[in-house]
Amino acid sequence: MNKLSPKTILRGILLPLFLIVIDQVTKMLAVKYIKGKAASDVIPGILGFSYVENRGMSFGLLQGQRVFFIIITVLICLFMAWLYLRIPETKRFRSLSLCVLLIFSGAVGNFIDRVRQGYVVDFLELRFMSFPVFNVADCYISWTAVILALLLLFYYKDEELKEIRLWRR
Repeated sequence: MNKLSPKTILRGILLPLFLIVIDQVTKMLAVKYIKGKAASDVIPGILGFSYVENRGMSFGLLQGQRVFFIIITVLICLFMAWLYLRIPETKRFRSLSLCVLLIFSGAVGNFIDRVRQGYVVDFLELRFMSFPVFNVADCYISWTAVILALLLLFYYKDEELKEIRLWRR
């Protein structure tokens, strides 16, 4: 495991805290201003607000599986924290570290909802395509997953990723 600098440790704590606060505040605002109201357009034909209490995952899958989601989220968060601690502190790996922190933040944001309320508050709706209603934490996870896939496919070389040493030999 790498010996981390105070700056990296601070970034690994403050950035997720900031992102989680943004997610939670937007969900509180959705409950206050959108819940119980008809869907509305933010950008007509593109983006709207539509309040949903999601007890499953995207596309209505695994409804009511709260304990399953809590266990999976804890495992994902532990893995993301472990991975963050293993990523070299070089400029080359900064984007990978950021991706790990974003996924961690999104997972924690939705975890808080599931534990506290038994469901996740979703409120953003794409109007130009059939897509599930989502929230800010979902954006952290999904957009970052795409960026992470691109980084792994086109930016990092296999030899570089071996520096992370996911498993010992």
